[in-house]
Amino acid sequence: MSVLVTGSAGHLGEGLMRLLRAQGRAARGIDLKPSAFTDFAGSIADPDFVAEAMHGVDAVIHAATLHKPHVATHRYQDFVDTNITGTLNLLQAAHERGVRSFVFTSTTSAFGAALTPAPGEPAAWIDEGVAPIPKNIYGTTKIAAEGLCELFHRRHRLPVLVLRTSRFFPEDDDDAARRAEYDTANSQANELLYRRADIDDVAQAHLCAIERAPALGFGRYIVSATTPFRREHLAELSVDAAAVVRRLFPRCGELYAAKGWNLFPRLDRVYVNDAARRDLGWEPRYGFDYVLDCLQRGLDFRSALAHEVGVKGYHAQRFEDMPYPVV
Repeated sequence: MSVLVTGSAGHLGEGLMRLLRAQGRAARGIDLKPSAFTDFAGSIADPDFVAEAMHGVDAVIHAATLHKPHVATHRYQDFVDTNITGTLNLLQAAHERGVRSFVFTSTTSAFGAALTPAPGEPAAWIDEGVAPIPKNIYGTTKIAAEGLCELFHRRHRLPVLVLRTSRFFPEDDDDAARRAEYDTANSQANELLYRRADIDDVAQAHLCAIERAPALGFGRYIVSATTPFRREHLAELSVDAAAVVRRLFPRCGELYAAKGWNLFPRLDRVYVNDAARRDLGWEPRYGFDYVLDCLQRGLDFRSALAHEVGVKGYHAQRFEDMPYPVV
């Protein structure tokens, strides 16, 4: 199977290209930016470029996108051109070329306002049944692109799976208060409990999805680390999450204390990956229990792939005291 990977110079695209090449699989990377993992540089908003890149391709993993960090620096039209028109061009070319599997990288950010419970309400249980309420142009265009994916399956029988991925980027949090209170590793370890995944697990989910798409036809899946929480924990998570974590992981207190780390006092949501594990045959490896194993052994809990891909940033320029501007 020859795989086209869009966004091959980005975090996930590079990770996918590294895994595919390591497996000896035929893979073609495309991106606006030249890189060691980009075979053809060009814009997915250009249908001629997309049609040429699609020659001889059996499967597409469409990871290219304008992200949330671009909301403050790019026009709405830029998001429409890349996230909607670019996706349409890829779907059309995939249909015309008879591609057997198409995987679209979406985002849990698209849930938007649905992620924030009202004051006094328990933490939100986020599975595929939750209706998105996008809060910005990023989420809006990703939901629109998901709709195009479903349309091409319904009208043209193109096998398409949509993966709504949680955080997997290595950059510091954009919340200044959180950056001041928790170092990056501490914060990201905590997030693996409810709203983060390691890039290796995310990439593996995509590889599972290109294999399963022909049989599944169409589906939307949340891709995040497996949470240890259950629905009955939600009320307490919103007021004393640390107490829940300490009960579930008795060794956490001592290991965190040795690092000078702290748990988050409250959580507002829990991402649930049950459907992705069931339908895709995906087995994520990097969860909170793995974090504690690594702390006990004095190891870094991030995967080898996370280190290989490294920190890329989202902009050519740097911003004072923050990883990217927010609005």
